[in-house]
Amino acid sequence: MHFNFKTNRIAIALAALMMVSGSMAWAQKLIDPKATKETTALYRNMHDLAKKHTLFGHQDATDYGHGWRDEPGRSDVRSVVGSHPAVVGVDIAPLTGRSKESIQKSEARLRKLVTDTYARGGITTISWHFSNPVSGDDFYWKDSVSLPAVKYIIPGGKNHQDYKVILQGLAGWFKSLKGANGEQIPLIFRPYHEFDGDWFWWGKAHCTPDEFKSLWQFTAGYLRDSLDVHNLIYAFSPDNKFNTVAEFTERYPGNNWVDLVGMDNYGDMGRDGKYDLKQAIKKLKIVNDFALENKKLAAMTETGLESIVNPVWYTDVLLKVLQTNKLNLAYVLVWRNDTKSPTHYYAPFPGHAAVPDFKKFFDDEYTLFESDLKNIYGK
Repeated sequence: MHFNFKTNRIAIALAALMMVSGSMAWAQKLIDPKATKETTALYRNMHDLAKKHTLFGHQDATDYGHGWRDEPGRSDVRSVVGSHPAVVGVDIAPLTGRSKESIQKSEARLRKLVTDTYARGGITTISWHFSNPVSGDDFYWKDSVSLPAVKYIIPGGKNHQDYKVILQGLAGWFKSLKGANGEQIPLIFRPYHEFDGDWFWWGKAHCTPDEFKSLWQFTAGYLRDSLDVHNLIYAFSPDNKFNTVAEFTERYPGNNWVDLVGMDNYGDMGRDGKYDLKQAIKKLKIVNDFALENKKLAAMTETGLESIVNPVWYTDVLLKVLQTNKLNLAYVLVWRNDTKSPTHYYAPFPGHAAVPDFKKFFDDEYTLFESDLKNIYGK
């Protein structure tokens, strides 16, 4: 069977890596010195696996898919290849800016998604399409409606206390995520993504670099040091607007505040029929090299081709971009499969023309899915 063969090779490779590195102090440390042992193990194991593999991720994979919702055990990816993605994206947008009753319902639903993924041995990454906490509209910037909330919610801002209350609510949910033995479930937390664009209220046009850094540092510091949240891996992910290391790091809050660096890139990967794979490869190498130099994880935190209109996109585009340079990428995540839209999907489902190619992508030893992971939270 493919699963066993591939998994055994990975187990042997991991064991060899542990023998080599086991006697040495672990060089890549989380920014949280009190991180739980499971969170620390996940970080270490992702570093090890990234030397030869990249984990495949899909946003909202187990919550809903093309034409379905709320069917435990289902994902479009599993329906095609027999395994869930190794990384499942979950968005905590419903946990802020809603009524108390709505938030409580969403907390329970999302908690189950995270807990089920952890129980299967998979990994959860958290994004946050955070509704504007000052002007009260959604996460997108709307001219003449939205307010530049960053300057208001950072320390010294008139809405800073409101923001602390919001983080207190999130901290309670983060800490409520427990495994079978009562241990807290590790998460990759990726707030304020695509900040180099202007479409979100935290975007480049709506706050200065120093304001953004202050927001990031306060958020991570308050969760970690004041609210005792110790199960997070903090991920920094701009869009693809950079061309140099200096541009990539313009809003970087510093090595003491980030565990993982990534890039969201749809624009170079076929969106609107436009491919610039040389640029995608170049930018991914910038991310990868910065991560290696600064002892961070690296990832392609979002990508995809809507409707997968190119049926060989997964092997002919994505795999080539990932493998052109010998990169150490922890994971790549494609965006969601909307339950109602006939066109808004990024992973194939049964009957789609991209299924044969996706199976080749799955079979490639470079890619890891949930069925390939063994004891990702242990030694």
